[in-house]
Amino acid sequence: MIRFHLDLADLAATSFACSALHQAVLSLRMWTHPGHYAEQMPLFRRMRPDFERLDTGMLTSLVATNRWVPDFLTPRPTTPWPDFRAELAALRATDPATVPADLERTFLPHDRVLPARLARGTTDPEGVLAEIADALEEYWWQCLAPHWWPRARSVLESDIVYRARTLAERGADGLFGELSNRLHWTEGVLTIRWDRPMMLPDAEVHVAGRGLVLAPTCFARGAVTTIDANALPWISYPARGRATMTENLDPPPSGPALEALLGRPRARLLTLLAEPASTTELAHRLHVSPSAVSQHLAVLHAARLTTRARHGRMVLYARSPLGDELCE
Repeated sequence: MIRFHLDLADLAATSFACSALHQAVLSLRMWTHPGHYAEQMPLFRRMRPDFERLDTGMLTSLVATNRWVPDFLTPRPTTPWPDFRAELAALRATDPATVPADLERTFLPHDRVLPARLARGTTDPEGVLAEIADALEEYWWQCLAPHWWPRARSVLESDIVYRARTLAERGADGLFGELSNRLHWTEGVLTIRWDRPMMLPDAEVHVAGRGLVLAPTCFARGAVTTIDANALPWISYPARGRATMTENLDPPPSGPALEALLGRPRARLLTLLAEPASTTELAHRLHVSPSAVSQHLAVLHAARLTTRARHGRMVLYARSPLGDELCE
C-alpha cells in the first residue's frame, strides 16, 4: 500500500486536473487488455482501422503485461486542463536520463525484460523518447481526437464537477470514500490499498506542500499512482459515468410533441442532455457546428430547461429538473 500524508494545508491545496496525454497513454491498454474496459470497446472498435495504420509496435510496447506504463509518459498535470500540444512538447523535453530507470521500473519486475522496441532506451534514451512522442502524436490526431475525445472529455469534466461539489458539501471523507474502493482516508492519511499483492512496493509519501492532484481516467479499475514514490504526488481514479461511453452516439429520438414545442434542433439537444455534455461533444454527436449548438443552448438555458457548470474554460450543460419533466 501507499500512504499519502496530508496536513491541513496539503488538503486545502488538493486539486483536480484532467490530462489528455494521460488518457492517450492509458488508452493504449485498450489494444493490449481490452476486456478490462468493456465500456470503451464500441468506440475503440470503430478506431481499429485507423489504429492499424499507425506504428502499433511502438504504441503497444508501452504497456507492460500487468498494464503498467512508464512514469515519464504520464507526468503530473501542471494545470487543471493542460493542452495536448503543450503536454506533448513537455514529453519531448523530458530529461533523457530519467528514461532508462522508468523503463526498468515498469517492465523488469513483472515481465523480466524490456520490449524489443524499447530496449534501445537504455543506450539511446533521447532517440527512443522522440520515437515514442511521434507515435503518440500520430495516435492522438488520427484516432482519439476525432473519434473518442469529444465524448470522453465530457465524461471526465462531468466527473470533476461532481467531485468538486462532493468535496464542498461533504468534505474529504465524502470525497475520498467515493473515488475508489482502494482509497481509505483516516486522520490525515490517504491510503491506496492494492487488490493484488505487491502491485507496487509499500511507501510513505509526505505531500509536504507539493500539492496532491486527483485525475479522473477512463482506463483504470481503481485508484493508481506513479510507480516511483518519489515523484510529485498525484492519484488517478476511475471516472464516474464511464458506463455512458457504451451508449449509441446517434441522438435518441426526441418525439413529435417535444419537437412541435421547441423545434427539432432544440428538442434533440434537450434529449441528449440526460447526462452532462459540452458544446463540442454535442456538436460532434449532432453533426453540426459548435456555434449552432451554443445558440440553441443559450435559449434552453434562458428558459431554465438546462443547468451549466464551468471547469476551467469548459462549460458542461445538463437538463434541469424542469427540462427532465418536459422530456417526460
